Amino acid sequence: MYTILMQIGEEMQSTYSVGMWIIIGFFLGVGLAAIVGQIISKAKAKTFEQDLERQIEGAKREAENIIKSAQIDAAAESIKKKEQFTSETNKIRAELHETEMRLNKREDTLERQTELVQRREEALKKQEKEVDRRLHNIGSKEKQLSALMAQQKNQLLKITAMDVTEAKELLLKRLEDEFEHEMSTLIARKVEEATETAGGKSREIISTAIQRYAAEQTCEVSVSTVEIPNDDMKGRIIGREGRNIRAFEKATGVDVIVDDTPGMIVVSGFNPVRREVARLSMERLIQDGRIHPSRIEELVAQTKKEVNLKVLQLGKDAAVEANVRGLSNKVLSLIGALNFRTSYGQNVLRHSIEVAFLSQIMADELGLDGSIARHAGLLHDIGKAIDHDVEGSHPDIGANYLKRFNESPTVLNAVAGHHGDIPADNPYTPLVAAADAISASRPGTRRETLERYIKRLEKLEEIASSFKGVENAYAIQAGREIRVIVSAEKVDDESAMKIARDIANKVEAEMTYPGEIQVTLLREVRCIEYAK
Repeated sequence: MYTILMQIGEEMQSTYSVGMWIIIGFFLGVGLAAIVGQIISKAKAKTFEQDLERQIEGAKREAENIIKSAQIDAAAESIKKKEQFTSETNKIRAELHETEMRLNKREDTLERQTELVQRREEALKKQEKEVDRRLHNIGSKEKQLSALMAQQKNQLLKITAMDVTEAKELLLKRLEDEFEHEMSTLIARKVEEATETAGGKSREIISTAIQRYAAEQTCEVSVSTVEIPNDDMKGRIIGREGRNIRAFEKATGVDVIVDDTPGMIVVSGFNPVRREVARLSMERLIQDGRIHPSRIEELVAQTKKEVNLKVLQLGKDAAVEANVRGLSNKVLSLIGALNFRTSYGQNVLRHSIEVAFLSQIMADELGLDGSIARHAGLLHDIGKAIDHDVEGSHPDIGANYLKRFNESPTVLNAVAGHHGDIPADNPYTPLVAAADAISASRPGTRRETLERYIKRLEKLEEIASSFKGVENAYAIQAGREIRVIVSAEKVDDESAMKIARDIANKVEAEMTYPGEIQVTLLREVRCIEYAK
């Protein structure tokens, strides 16, 4: 094309003017510009188409990625929904299973209750029938009795020609005898029933308590005698014009008896602690050899301190042994003082510890608080430590003294009522009383004078012989049992049971004794014939 233009220019150069060349150049420029513009436009269009294709391909890939991501998310969401649905379904199934189990249990319970109600209804129906039958029998018996009474009344009036008053008295006497016979039968049956239920349980509890507590039985007596090396020591103890013995008695509060008994002197006093102080002081004076009023006062004061400490330590040891806590030193001192007190030869401190353990064992067997029973048992005889200084019985003295130390009403009632002086308001009081009787009545624990022993046996036989129909009565087993022999002609089997019970009640009401007394009544028929 350029060549053509050049040829055209050369041809026009010769013919046209310069102006024409300008116009031709302008148009040539415009044409060239148009051609160049077309070329550029085509290049841009091609480039745009390529960019558009790339964008379309990128959009397609992006759309595919979005679709794949959406599919993955949808699948994950579907799986999550399925898992959630499965979990909720399992939970609902478990709840339904539990509900079903509860309903089954309730159904079983209702069935059992229904069966129980049915059995009770059947039992009630049987009882109603039995009551109706008994009422019918009672009605018929009343009619028979009325008829019999009228018949007997008429017969008595006809035969004996008695008036109405005499006939009534005779009839009432006969009825009284019949009712007494029936009452004896009823008493025998009720006693047998009570023995079966209460006797076995009480023997089990008491025997268990005795077996589980094996205390050493001591029968020591607090000795108030002091041995001396020779009789010359008696003169030194008395002193010039009796000044030494007067100073000793004034310092200790006891009486010193110096008699012709060889090798000993006697220290006498109602207070066991003072007597112990006097005994120890006298022994130390004899060992020391320096016997004069000032030395006596000094040694007695020193011995008092030692004995008081010993008494307090004995009380603490007893409290630890019995596992009783929270007692003040004053109460512990009184408990320790019981070590120097005896009751019928039995050491009162050992007796109190034994009662504490026996009370606890029986309380545990009965489902009560063993610590309360043990506490009350240890303190039950604390009044014996001060009963020589205060008027009244030792249960009352002990309870009044313990009130100062804020003891519980249960313990106070057990202390005051363990001998039956006041009514028991809690189950621990009879337990302590029973334990006290067990400890006191066990073999070897206590001594009795021969005179009191014989009087008790005589009283037992006297009470038994006072009843109608009794032929002989013998107190045996050291007064623990009384054998009563009744006449077989005057007393029948049912009345025998009533007589035995009446004897036991009268013994309980009129006598004081440790433990229990067995009443054995014998009724027998002896037939003797001789073959000749």
